[in-house]
Amino acid sequence: ISIPLAHLAGVLSIWQLYVVGFVNGVATVFFDVAYQAYLPSLVERDQLVEGNAKLDTSRSGAQLVGPGLAGVLIERLGAPIAVFVDAVSFFASALFLLLIRKAEPAPEPRAVGEPRPSMRREVAEGLRYVLGHAYLRNIAACTGTSNFFSNVIFSILLVYLVRELGMSPATIGIVFGVGALGFLVGALSGSRIAARLGVGRTILAAAVVFSAGPLLLAIAPRQGAEAFLMAAMAITGFAGTVYNINQVSLRQAITPQRMQGRMNATMRFIVWGTIPLGSLAGGVIGTLASLPAAIWVGALGGLLAFVPILLSPVPGIQRIPDAGPDPA
Repeated sequence: ISIPLAHLAGVLSIWQLYVVGFVNGVATVFFDVAYQAYLPSLVERDQLVEGNAKLDTSRSGAQLVGPGLAGVLIERLGAPIAVFVDAVSFFASALFLLLIRKAEPAPEPRAVGEPRPSMRREVAEGLRYVLGHAYLRNIAACTGTSNFFSNVIFSILLVYLVRELGMSPATIGIVFGVGALGFLVGALSGSRIAARLGVGRTILAAAVVFSAGPLLLAIAPRQGAEAFLMAAMAITGFAGTVYNINQVSLRQAITPQRMQGRMNATMRFIVWGTIPLGSLAGGVIGTLASLPAAIWVGALGGLLAFVPILLSPVPGIQRIPDAGPDPA
């Protein structure tokens, strides 16, 4: 609901825009947790990888087409109309969701007289489940570490590209556009790679690759930096998408239906909670030391991301399992 309000930016005060942004952020978290919890009700467990791959394909395609379409609309019709068109698109998305006909299993009924569990109790149960599960806690550690160090880089990346590498806005746009192709390729191939390597080894291999990708940013020379940056973004985007498709599918498969929402909310809290911390660290390092120093800290620190997966039982998983006893 908050998204369509964005086209009123010209008449809203700054604090009202903050409110719109806040409501939008809250709604996005609810949506992301809900759709990941709902997918196992839509498809069979052996179709989870394919289902998540198709979702990522549509998202990657939208990310590729969206900026170009936005540029055309802004140039031809103006920015307010472009934002309004974007707002209308969210209503179209909601309409498509309403067309889904498969019913979700009802939650287990509470016993007569049993009080509704408090939010604190449910949050604690979600944390205990994730941190007590050998697959989930190591996936959370890998993703959270990667998010922290990648945002050390991303928080100052645009400033670094302009000040240190002397890149123009047009060149930066081309670099990001070409690099984004990695997301689409990863979405199209994620399920096929898992079918060949096995789900666990695919998760580990993808984590190793996206952990190493940012090193290309750190070593990029001033002359000819574009090729290094495109390669870094394409490799990281490809491997990150393959990783996400398979680790999300694994999480959904091994978690009982009643815990899907709490598991996804807890994972989001852990792995997204490192993002603002990484951004803050990147800004501090870039200010107190230098922009290249922040890039190197993010690139070298990110090399640690795959270690929790390597030390876990995850690489031994050949195919998506059924929900069962939690491995300690």
